[in-house]
Amino acid sequence: MKMRFLAVSTALAAATALTGCSQLSGPADGPQKVTLWLMKGSASDDFIGKFTASFEKEHPGVDLEVRIQEWTGIGDKVNAVLAGTSKETADVIEVGNTQVARYIENGGLSELTLEGLREWGNKDWLKGLSDPGSLNGAQYGVPWYAANRVVIYNKEVFTEAGIKTPPRNRQEWIQATQRLDKADQQGIYLAGQNWYVLAGFIWDEGGELAVENSGKWSGALNDDKALAGMQFYKQLQALGDGPKDADEETPPQSEVFARGRVAQIIAPPSQVKEIEAANPALKGKLGFFPIPGKTSEKPGAVFIGGSDLIIPEKTRQRPRAVDVITALVSEKWQTELARTMSYVPNRTSLAHVVEGNEGAAAMAPGAAQGRATPKSPRWAEVEAENPIKPFMTAVLTGQDPEQAARVASDAISQALASDR
Repeated sequence: MKMRFLAVSTALAAATALTGCSQLSGPADGPQKVTLWLMKGSASDDFIGKFTASFEKEHPGVDLEVRIQEWTGIGDKVNAVLAGTSKETADVIEVGNTQVARYIENGGLSELTLEGLREWGNKDWLKGLSDPGSLNGAQYGVPWYAANRVVIYNKEVFTEAGIKTPPRNRQEWIQATQRLDKADQQGIYLAGQNWYVLAGFIWDEGGELAVENSGKWSGALNDDKALAGMQFYKQLQALGDGPKDADEETPPQSEVFARGRVAQIIAPPSQVKEIEAANPALKGKLGFFPIPGKTSEKPGAVFIGGSDLIIPEKTRQRPRAVDVITALVSEKWQTELARTMSYVPNRTSLAHVVEGNEGAAAMAPGAAQGRATPKSPRWAEVEAENPIKPFMTAVLTGQDPEQAARVASDAISQALASDR
């Protein structure tokens, strides 16, 4: 997923000295050009324009250039900048939260631990953004924004079934979905290989996709807690007609929701636009609620997608790069970005700023419990073949869960141990 900041502190002078003269800003006899790479679709043109104008006004003599990048091929471009082999330069780069571990391993990232973490609000950063940006207590990626899955539901269908309020725990959710599942209606459309949803159920049970021991990663789907998460997935998936051998994009679940009598899907709130575009009759009839947890005290765990901000070691504008991140993570611009793009802000203390946006407000409680994929720099190799998907299909089609889990865990272990 598919979804970045800093402040000047008293430790900045020491940090700059430690990182060498390559970190010094440009000449003082002309505008200092600072380059910010943002990913396509992360921020609107209006947001970028407002932010750039405000930043340059507050930092006289600085020329902020924002360059929009495509997700396809971005890894190689960022690595080239970090290695100093690229003709292009960047002083601050937006990267996916789950990408940071790979960049840390490759080298060339500036450690930001000595910067103004407290001023950036690190005490209540969303862990699904901050944890992937750190290694051994050192912070390299600064959280920028988050987005996660919620339950999108048809309010009209819920009312017809006599369900007045959204369920708040798993038991209520199963009971409501059973009432919604009828001959001409799916209680929920849940594809058999939606592994991001499964990850949340596993985390709720206290399980993991993979674990690290003395620097060695291994798959953990065969743990009893992970198997309990898969069992709940199977129970929920059976209350609809989702395919057991395909993921949520085959076919796109938004299309299924739009064309049939489906009561619920689990998806980012942004999919409502696709649903309403496919079936305008549903406009105004759709609502959101957080994925229910095991108890009503807190919502279920979710996978968090989103972005962190990094600074290359080789930047010649480190102080100004820090200023850019400081501004981007400030309450003012976090609020502006969240409201403009319907994101969740990077820290829990700002969750209130999206209260008027039903979809974003439904994401925020889950984001507070959210997680990212295992922090191995080789997790991308797991997703390339993704043994989690056939494991899910095996369980859903009645095969032995423990045996299927062992096969998948071994494949995950092998991928995480492989040389690139």
